[in-house]
Amino acid sequence: MSSGTEKHALVPYGLYVKVWLGLIALTVATVAVSFLDMKNTVILTAMLIASVKSTLVLLYFMHLRFERPLFTIMLVAVILTYGVFISLTFLDYSFR
Repeated sequence: MSSGTEKHALVPYGLYVKVWLGLIALTVATVAVSFLDMKNTVILTAMLIASVKSTLVLLYFMHLRFERPLFTIMLVAVILTYGVFISLTFLDYSFR
């Protein structure tokens, strides 16, 4: 347990509003992409937009940007594992 003397970074509310507006804009972009006829790249584009959105949430709303590097290392390990499973899923899907 910590002794309660740890200092947390003060984040201005304006930054949260900007990140929130960015998330809304990315949501609008996701919906707009779903109406485009992009053939096979629709899923890839939606996944890329979702990755950016999740990164914003992790960094700012979950305060990962202001935490110790160990949390970032653990997150990178999880993302790599997730990437392996997603790529194996797409590989399996491509051979059906």
